[in-house]
Amino acid sequence: MLKIGIQGRAVCPVTEANTAAAMGSGALPVLATPAVAALVEQAAWQSVQPELEAGQGTVGTRLQLDHTAATPVGVSVTAETELVEIDRRRLVFRFAVRDGAGEIASGIHERFVVTNDKFLAKAQARAGA
Repeated sequence: MLKIGIQGRAVCPVTEANTAAAMGSGALPVLATPAVAALVEQAAWQSVQPELEAGQGTVGTRLQLDHTAATPVGVSVTAETELVEIDRRRLVFRFAVRDGAGEIASGIHERFVVTNDKFLAKAQARAGA
């Protein structure tokens, strides 16, 4: 059962593959903002998935992310999320991302609860449009 306060956590090492240079979001060998976003989404969806009905999932719909510090290759980062609002199918998470030196990012992430089969059918219909 979904309830306010559910917390999530995801950890990832900074490697050459998730740097700004490798992901095309910049030229420097530091953790890319898109990699930060993906880590936040992972922490959020995994935290609520066990509470959903069979055949349901969540999809990200909004991300307000302040990426305030650079993290070099060889350091691990941890994203922590907390479910702070439930509005029917809309879920709102507050998050913070940290490396060993402190906070590197924070913000708000929204997800919607979907019925997987219906969602995928709508997505596939776009291929034929």
